Amino acid sequence: MPEIICPPFTDQAVVVKKVQAAEDLWNTRNPEKVAQGYTEDSWWRNRAEFMTGRAAIIEFLTRKWNKELDYKLKKELWCFHENRIAVKFFYEWHDDSGNWFRSHGNELWQFAPSGLMERREASINDVPILEGDRKLR
Repeated sequence: MPEIICPPFTDQAVVVKKVQAAEDLWNTRNPEKVAQGYTEDSWWRNRAEFMTGRAAIIEFLTRKWNKELDYKLKKELWCFHENRIAVKFFYEWHDDSGNWFRSHGNELWQFAPSGLMERREASINDVPILEGDRKLR
């Protein structure tokens, strides 16, 4: 099991590792595994959808990855302070008709002392792309 990095966040190199660990975890596309990185009562805003708790996170991610096929994500640290991290990201996916998209967004993360994420706010926009224009494979 990877080391859990806990706040307060003071070292950029360590925070970059936490962001990379989140990217790696999401790229498993395993809702149960991803949900373990969040507190039991974690609160999320994802686009216009709001949810609380791991069960809701698992249900949401299951639905997401049933729609967003061949999902591949790249995250980048934007900034951090104490128990908060901001990232920018993009991911690529296609629907069941073969239409490809690149989704761009920003996330605001807040962490509990345990190092688990207790709050996630994501703003995301989708852009149609051609399969040949993919950057992530």
